[in-house]
Amino acid sequence: MSVRALITYEDQSFALEEVVLPTPGPEHVVVRTTCSGVSIGTEFAMIRDKLNRGAYPLCTGYQGVGVIEEVGRDVVGFAPGDKVYHRHNSSMQLPDGTDISILSGTHCSHVIMDPVQSHGFALLPEGVNDDVASMFVMPAVGLHGVDMANPHVGDTVIVYGCGLIGLGVVNACSNRGCVVVAIDIDADRLALARKMGADHLINGSAEDQVEVVYTIAPEGADVVFECTGIPACVDPAFKLCRTHGKFIWQGHYGDAPLAYDFRQPHGRQVTTFYPCNDGLEPCRRAVLKNMAGGVLPWHHTITHSTNADDAPALYERINRGEPVTGAVIHWSD
Repeated sequence: MSVRALITYEDQSFALEEVVLPTPGPEHVVVRTTCSGVSIGTEFAMIRDKLNRGAYPLCTGYQGVGVIEEVGRDVVGFAPGDKVYHRHNSSMQLPDGTDISILSGTHCSHVIMDPVQSHGFALLPEGVNDDVASMFVMPAVGLHGVDMANPHVGDTVIVYGCGLIGLGVVNACSNRGCVVVAIDIDADRLALARKMGADHLINGSAEDQVEVVYTIAPEGADVVFECTGIPACVDPAFKLCRTHGKFIWQGHYGDAPLAYDFRQPHGRQVTTFYPCNDGLEPCRRAVLKNMAGGVLPWHHTITHSTNADDAPALYERINRGEPVTGAVIHWSD
Protein backbone atom coordinates (compact mmCIF):
# COMPACT_ATOMS: atom_id res chain seq x y z
CA MET A 1 0.00 0.00 0.00
CA SER A 2 1.66 3.24 -1.17
CA VAL A 3 1.12 6.27 1.10
CA ARG A 4 2.95 9.43 2.21
CA ALA A 5 4.91 9.92 5.43
CA LEU A 6 7.20 12.47 7.10
CA ILE A 7 10.68 10.92 7.17
CA THR A 8 13.75 11.97 9.17
CA TYR A 9 17.23 11.14 7.88
CA GLU A 10 20.48 10.78 9.79
CA ASP A 11 21.75 14.18 8.64
CA GLN A 12 18.76 15.78 10.45
CA SER A 13 16.94 16.48 7.18
CA PHE A 14 13.22 15.97 6.76
CA ALA A 15 11.16 15.00 3.71
CA LEU A 16 7.63 14.01 2.80
CA GLU A 17 8.21 10.68 1.10
CA GLU A 18 6.24 7.99 -0.65
CA VAL A 19 6.41 4.90 1.57
CA VAL A 20 5.00 1.40 1.42
CA LEU A 21 2.84 -0.09 4.17
CA PRO A 22 2.19 -3.86 4.35
CA THR A 23 -0.95 -5.42 2.95
CA PRO A 24 -3.67 -5.30 5.64
CA GLY A 25 -4.68 -8.61 7.18
CA PRO A 26 -8.06 -9.80 8.49
CA GLU A 27 -7.25 -8.40 11.94
CA HIS A 28 -6.38 -4.90 10.69
CA VAL A 29 -8.10 -1.60 10.08
CA VAL A 30 -6.88 1.00 7.59
CA VAL A 31 -7.25 4.59 8.76
CA ARG A 32 -6.93 7.70 6.62
CA THR A 33 -5.20 10.27 8.80
CA THR A 34 -6.83 13.69 9.08
CA CYS A 35 -4.43 15.20 11.65
CA SER A 36 -1.33 14.11 13.52
CA GLY A 37 -0.02 15.96 16.56
CA VAL A 38 3.62 16.83 17.13
CA SER A 39 5.30 15.96 20.43
CA ILE A 40 8.29 18.26 20.24
CA GLY A 41 10.10 17.04 23.35
CA THR A 42 9.91 13.30 22.73
CA GLU A 43 10.13 13.34 18.94
CA PHE A 44 13.16 15.60 18.80
CA ALA A 45 14.85 13.67 21.58
CA MET A 46 14.60 10.70 19.20
CA ILE A 47 15.52 12.71 16.12
CA ARG A 48 18.63 14.06 17.90
CA ASP A 49 19.43 10.61 19.35
CA LYS A 50 18.94 11.64 22.98
CA LEU A 51 16.53 8.70 23.03
CA ASN A 52 17.76 5.96 20.72
CA ARG A 53 14.81 3.92 19.48
CA GLY A 54 15.94 2.76 16.06
CA ALA A 55 18.16 3.29 13.03
CA TYR A 56 17.60 6.07 10.50
CA PRO A 57 15.53 6.79 8.51
CA LEU A 58 12.76 7.40 11.04
CA CYS A 59 9.05 8.06 10.97
CA THR A 60 8.07 9.75 14.23
CA GLY A 61 4.74 10.79 15.71
CA TYR A 62 2.71 8.95 18.34
CA GLN A 63 -0.71 10.58 18.19
CA GLY A 64 -3.22 11.00 15.41
CA VAL A 65 -6.86 11.18 14.39
CA GLY A 66 -8.46 9.75 11.27
CA VAL A 67 -11.32 7.99 9.54
CA ILE A 68 -11.51 4.21 9.05
CA GLU A 69 -11.45 3.27 5.36
CA GLU A 70 -11.17 -0.53 5.58
CA VAL A 71 -11.99 -3.11 8.26
CA GLY A 72 -10.67 -6.68 8.23
CA ARG A 73 -13.12 -9.54 8.54
CA ASP A 74 -11.95 -10.43 12.07
CA VAL A 75 -12.30 -6.89 13.47
CA VAL A 76 -15.15 -6.29 15.93
CA GLY A 77 -16.51 -2.94 17.11
CA PHE A 78 -15.33 -0.73 14.25
CA ALA A 79 -16.74 0.10 10.81
CA PRO A 80 -15.74 2.13 7.76
CA GLY A 81 -16.46 5.79 8.35
CA ASP A 82 -15.77 5.68 12.10
CA LYS A 83 -13.60 8.49 13.37
CA VAL A 84 -10.84 7.22 15.66
CA TYR A 85 -7.75 8.31 17.53
CA HIS A 86 -4.61 6.20 17.58
CA ARG A 87 -1.01 5.98 18.76
CA HIS A 88 0.84 3.73 16.32
CA ASN A 89 1.34 2.58 12.75
CA SER A 90 2.53 -0.61 11.09
CA SER A 91 5.94 -1.26 9.56
CA MET A 92 6.93 0.76 6.49
CA GLN A 93 9.61 0.91 3.84
CA LEU A 94 10.85 3.31 1.22
CA PRO A 95 10.00 2.20 -2.35
CA ASP A 96 13.56 0.87 -2.78
CA GLY A 97 13.02 -1.55 0.12
CA THR A 98 14.87 0.46 2.79
CA ASP A 99 13.35 -0.21 6.21
CA ILE A 100 12.05 2.78 8.17
CA SER A 101 12.15 2.77 11.97
CA ILE A 102 8.65 3.38 13.30
CA LEU A 103 8.66 5.83 16.25
CA SER A 104 5.59 5.32 16.33
CA GLY A 105 4.89 6.39 12.76
CA THR A 106 1.67 8.41 12.99
CA HIS A 107 3.01 11.22 10.78
CA CYS A 108 1.68 9.35 7.80
CA SER A 109 -1.30 9.78 5.50
CA HIS A 110 -2.59 6.33 6.51
CA VAL A 111 -2.09 3.89 9.36
CA ILE A 112 -2.67 0.15 9.49
CA MET A 113 -3.38 -1.27 12.93
CA ASP A 114 -4.72 -4.23 14.83
CA PRO A 115 -7.18 -2.54 17.23
CA VAL A 116 -6.76 -5.33 19.78
CA GLN A 117 -2.97 -5.41 19.86
CA SER A 118 -2.41 -1.69 19.36
CA HIS A 119 -0.82 0.63 21.89
CA GLY A 120 -3.86 2.87 21.59
CA PHE A 121 -6.90 2.86 19.32
CA ALA A 122 -10.47 3.94 20.06
CA LEU A 123 -13.46 5.82 18.73
CA LEU A 124 -13.11 9.58 18.93
CA PRO A 125 -15.63 11.22 21.29
CA GLU A 126 -18.04 13.64 19.66
CA GLY A 127 -17.55 17.36 20.03
CA VAL A 128 -13.76 17.66 19.76
CA ASN A 129 -12.08 18.98 16.63
CA ASP A 130 -9.61 16.74 14.84
CA ASP A 131 -6.65 19.12 15.22
CA VAL A 132 -7.13 19.51 18.97
CA ALA A 133 -7.88 15.82 19.44
CA SER A 134 -4.67 14.86 17.64
CA MET A 135 -2.74 16.42 20.55
CA PHE A 136 -4.26 14.10 23.17
CA VAL A 137 -1.16 12.30 24.44
CA MET A 138 0.65 15.10 26.30
CA PRO A 139 -2.30 16.13 28.52
CA ALA A 140 -2.98 12.43 29.12
CA VAL A 141 0.65 12.00 30.26
CA GLY A 142 0.14 14.89 32.67
CA LEU A 143 -3.18 13.52 33.92
CA HIS A 144 -1.57 10.14 34.56
CA GLY A 145 1.07 11.73 36.79
CA VAL A 146 -1.57 13.72 38.65
CA ASP A 147 -3.65 10.60 39.17
CA MET A 148 -0.62 8.73 40.59
CA ALA A 149 0.41 11.50 42.98
CA ASN A 150 -3.19 12.35 43.95
CA PRO A 151 -2.83 15.99 45.06
CA HIS A 152 -5.74 17.12 47.20
CA VAL A 153 -8.04 20.12 47.20
CA GLY A 154 -6.14 23.09 48.62
CA ASP A 155 -2.67 21.59 48.11
CA THR A 156 -0.04 23.95 46.76
CA VAL A 157 1.29 22.38 43.56
CA ILE A 158 4.39 23.47 41.65
CA VAL A 159 4.48 22.72 37.92
CA TYR A 160 8.14 23.12 37.00
CA GLY A 161 8.20 23.60 33.24
CA CYS A 162 5.16 24.54 31.14
CA GLY A 163 5.60 22.61 27.95
CA LEU A 164 2.62 20.59 26.79
CA ILE A 165 2.94 17.96 29.52
CA GLY A 166 3.34 20.63 32.18
CA LEU A 167 0.31 22.49 30.84
CA GLY A 168 -1.69 19.28 31.09
CA VAL A 169 -0.60 18.95 34.72
CA VAL A 170 -1.61 22.57 35.39
CA ASN A 171 -5.11 21.93 34.07
CA ALA A 172 -5.59 18.61 35.86
CA CYS A 173 -4.44 20.04 39.21
CA SER A 174 -6.54 23.18 38.77
CA ASN A 175 -9.61 21.03 38.15
CA ARG A 176 -8.88 19.18 41.42
CA GLY A 177 -9.01 22.45 43.36
CA CYS A 178 -5.27 22.77 44.00
CA VAL A 179 -3.41 26.05 44.24
CA VAL A 180 -1.26 25.82 41.11
CA VAL A 181 2.07 27.62 40.75
CA ALA A 182 3.50 27.48 37.22
CA ILE A 183 7.24 28.07 36.69
CA ASP A 184 8.91 28.57 33.33
CA ILE A 185 11.40 30.90 31.64
CA ASP A 186 9.12 31.60 28.67
CA ALA A 187 6.46 34.29 29.06
CA ASP A 188 4.25 32.82 26.32
CA ARG A 189 4.15 29.43 28.04
CA LEU A 190 3.31 31.10 31.33
CA ALA A 191 0.44 32.89 29.62
CA LEU A 192 -0.82 29.50 28.42
CA ALA A 193 -0.48 28.16 31.97
CA ARG A 194 -2.82 30.92 33.12
CA LYS A 195 -5.36 29.83 30.51
CA MET A 196 -5.04 26.24 31.79
CA GLY A 197 -5.88 27.37 35.33
CA ALA A 198 -2.62 28.36 37.05
CA ASP A 199 -3.11 30.63 40.08
CA HIS A 200 0.47 31.96 40.26
CA LEU A 201 3.06 32.45 37.53
CA ILE A 202 6.83 32.62 38.15
CA ASN A 203 9.25 33.56 35.41
CA GLY A 204 12.41 31.72 36.42
CA SER A 205 14.59 33.94 34.23
CA ALA A 206 13.46 37.15 35.97
CA GLU A 207 12.45 36.17 39.51
CA ASP A 208 13.92 34.29 42.47
CA GLN A 209 11.68 31.25 42.27
CA VAL A 210 12.57 29.98 45.73
CA GLU A 211 11.72 33.32 47.34
CA VAL A 212 8.41 33.61 45.49
CA VAL A 213 7.36 30.02 46.19
CA TYR A 214 8.08 30.32 49.90
CA THR A 215 6.06 33.53 49.98
CA ILE A 216 3.11 31.58 48.58
CA ALA A 217 3.77 28.42 50.63
CA PRO A 218 6.01 29.21 53.66
CA GLU A 219 6.85 25.55 54.26
CA GLY A 220 7.29 24.71 50.58
CA ALA A 221 4.94 23.15 48.09
CA ASP A 222 2.92 20.06 48.93
CA VAL A 223 3.53 18.61 45.47
CA VAL A 224 6.18 19.38 42.82
CA PHE A 225 5.89 18.14 39.23
CA GLU A 226 9.24 18.33 37.41
CA CYS A 227 8.07 18.57 33.80
CA THR A 228 11.13 19.84 31.92
CA GLY A 229 12.99 16.58 31.43
CA ILE A 230 16.19 18.60 31.85
CA PRO A 231 18.62 17.05 34.37
CA ALA A 232 19.87 20.47 35.55
CA CYS A 233 16.33 21.38 36.64
CA VAL A 234 15.92 18.48 39.07
CA ASP A 235 17.82 19.94 42.04
CA PRO A 236 16.16 23.38 41.82
CA ALA A 237 12.76 21.71 41.67
CA PHE A 238 13.48 19.52 44.73
CA LYS A 239 14.28 22.68 46.74
CA LEU A 240 10.67 23.84 46.36
CA CYS A 241 9.13 20.77 48.01
CA ARG A 242 8.15 20.78 51.69
CA THR A 243 9.10 18.14 54.23
CA HIS A 244 7.01 15.01 53.61
CA GLY A 245 5.88 16.45 50.30
CA LYS A 246 5.56 14.70 46.94
CA PHE A 247 7.83 14.95 43.89
CA ILE A 248 6.80 13.65 40.46
CA TRP A 249 9.39 12.84 37.79
CA GLN A 250 7.03 13.94 35.05
CA GLY A 251 9.72 14.57 32.42
CA HIS A 252 11.89 12.11 30.50
CA TYR A 253 15.61 12.63 31.09
CA GLY A 254 17.06 10.58 28.24
CA ASP A 255 18.98 7.33 28.04
CA ALA A 256 21.99 8.59 30.02
CA PRO A 257 22.19 8.03 33.81
CA LEU A 258 20.80 10.89 35.90
CA ALA A 259 22.68 12.42 38.85
CA TYR A 260 21.07 14.67 41.47
CA ASP A 261 21.70 16.01 44.99
CA PHE A 262 20.41 13.19 47.18
CA ARG A 263 20.48 15.36 50.31
CA GLN A 264 17.53 17.53 49.32
CA PRO A 265 14.80 14.84 49.00
CA HIS A 266 16.43 12.62 51.64
CA GLY A 267 16.48 15.32 54.31
CA ARG A 268 12.89 16.27 53.58
CA GLN A 269 11.67 12.66 53.37
CA VAL A 270 10.01 13.35 50.05
CA THR A 271 7.83 10.72 48.39
CA THR A 272 8.62 10.42 44.68
CA PHE A 273 6.54 9.12 41.78
CA TYR A 274 7.61 7.83 38.38
CA PRO A 275 4.70 8.03 35.93
CA CYS A 276 5.39 6.51 32.54
CA ASN A 277 3.37 6.82 29.36
CA ASP A 278 -0.09 8.36 29.13
CA GLY A 279 -2.20 6.33 31.54
CA LEU A 280 -3.64 4.33 28.64
CA GLU A 281 -7.32 4.39 27.68
CA PRO A 282 -8.76 5.90 30.90
CA CYS A 283 -6.54 9.01 30.73
CA ARG A 284 -6.90 9.37 26.96
CA ARG A 285 -10.68 9.17 27.19
CA ALA A 286 -10.75 11.67 30.06
CA VAL A 287 -8.69 14.36 28.32
CA LEU A 288 -10.61 14.02 25.06
CA LYS A 289 -13.88 14.30 26.97
CA ASN A 290 -12.53 17.40 28.73
CA MET A 291 -11.45 18.89 25.41
CA ALA A 292 -14.94 18.35 23.99
CA GLY A 293 -16.59 19.88 27.06
CA GLY A 294 -14.30 22.90 27.29
CA VAL A 295 -12.84 21.83 30.64
CA LEU A 296 -9.47 21.43 28.91
CA PRO A 297 -9.09 24.41 26.52
CA TRP A 298 -6.30 22.67 24.63
CA HIS A 299 -6.83 24.63 21.43
CA HIS A 300 -4.86 27.47 23.03
CA THR A 301 -1.71 25.34 22.96
CA ILE A 302 -1.65 24.92 19.17
CA THR A 303 0.72 27.65 18.01
CA HIS A 304 1.57 26.12 14.61
CA SER A 305 -0.58 24.29 12.08
CA THR A 306 0.54 23.12 8.65
CA ASN A 307 -0.41 20.81 5.81
CA ALA A 308 1.59 17.67 5.13
CA ASP A 309 3.48 19.19 2.18
CA ASP A 310 4.92 21.87 4.47
CA ALA A 311 5.65 19.56 7.42
CA PRO A 312 9.38 19.13 6.57
CA ALA A 313 9.86 22.90 6.72
CA LEU A 314 8.10 23.02 10.10
CA TYR A 315 10.40 20.28 11.45
CA GLU A 316 13.47 22.13 10.19
CA ARG A 317 12.31 25.25 12.06
CA ILE A 318 11.74 23.28 15.26
CA ASN A 319 15.12 21.59 14.91
CA ARG A 320 16.76 25.02 14.59
CA GLY A 321 15.26 25.97 17.93
CA GLU A 322 12.50 28.31 16.77
CA PRO A 323 9.81 28.65 19.46
CA VAL A 324 6.94 26.22 18.87
CA THR A 325 4.63 25.02 21.65
CA GLY A 326 2.01 22.84 19.99
CA ALA A 327 1.96 21.85 16.31
CA VAL A 328 -0.45 19.88 14.15
CA ILE A 329 0.00 18.37 10.69
CA HIS A 330 -3.13 18.25 8.49
CA TRP A 331 -3.16 15.29 6.13
CA SER A 332 -6.75 15.37 4.83
CA ASP A 333 -10.19 16.75 5.68
